[in-house]
Amino acid sequence: MDKDLLQGLRARIDAIDDRILELLNERAKVVIEVGKAKKGASADFYVPSREKAIFDRLTAGNPGPFPREGVKRVFREIISASLSLEEPMKVAFLGPQATFTHVAAMQQFGHSARLVPQKSIPAVFEEVERKRAHYGVVPVENSNEGIVNHTLDMFLDSRLHIIAEILLEISHDLLSKSGDLRDIRKVVSHPQALAQCRGWLEENLPGVPLVDVASTALAAQVVAEDDSAAAIASEQAGNLYGLKVVKKKIEDNPNNFTRFLVVGHNTPPRSGRDKTSLMFSVKDEPGILYRMLQPFSSRGINLCKIESRPLRKKAWEYIFFLDLEGHIEDDPVAAAISDLGDYCQFLKVLGSYPRIM
Repeated sequence: MDKDLLQGLRARIDAIDDRILELLNERAKVVIEVGKAKKGASADFYVPSREKAIFDRLTAGNPGPFPREGVKRVFREIISASLSLEEPMKVAFLGPQATFTHVAAMQQFGHSARLVPQKSIPAVFEEVERKRAHYGVVPVENSNEGIVNHTLDMFLDSRLHIIAEILLEISHDLLSKSGDLRDIRKVVSHPQALAQCRGWLEENLPGVPLVDVASTALAAQVVAEDDSAAAIASEQAGNLYGLKVVKKKIEDNPNNFTRFLVVGHNTPPRSGRDKTSLMFSVKDEPGILYRMLQPFSSRGINLCKIESRPLRKKAWEYIFFLDLEGHIEDDPVAAAISDLGDYCQFLKVLGSYPRIM
């Protein structure tokens, strides 16, 4: 090894790091000025569409060799730290710590935000509604298990809007204190995680009892006190509770994603690539399904998803949840929703926000 060459390269890296630090502080000073301007105009200090524009511009313009995903992760933390200069951001999420919702919240808001775990989805909504938190993060659907009905039900009475969506790849690790498969006498996890890993468990741990707990994070906490148990949980849960990896990525279907919603008080401005979510109920009569979709079809508006749920207050009547491409401020979207309202007993726009899928 040429020590002089290595020393010279390290000196170049140190000089580059000094320049990066200088630029970060220069950026922070501008962010502080932006914060002052927003307060004077009573504008939101967190704007998802602005963040998306930053990520899109930087990743598209990245010539390499620094990886594109690395650019997004680095600037996520730069933006998170910068927002904390404008105003300390408090984000409620469905806890406890090290759950996948916690991971999604960190992915969206970075480590400089104050992430506060809540015991239930209603508690997340209440924290934001009472303005004890600026935003909330809740799961809404999984690519394998389907919709999270409790989250959709909350929007019936809530005044909050969807301001962003998060897509998180779900990867389950088998964790234990020893990291040795031979020591495992029972497997602990959330029922959904156990179901998603059932094939691997039957093949590699046949006959080993499966124990349900309230969350994957709680499973990791339980296993941290039990030498004979293993948890199915996230890598973050293993790090938090000092567990070793027995086997990574044991989910039966590797194409496993969960979509999360960020809820807040105001609808973000248009980003140019948006999604609008709404809920509505219609009177049951011949041809009503055709008529409620026709306003969107006639205007060429793409519908991303439609779900139905029984109304809690009336038997055999249903509430529909619809995701469509476009922003409520787009004229065709606004006109289609207005036409839909003619057929509805109830109609509520849940929010327009930057689309990630």
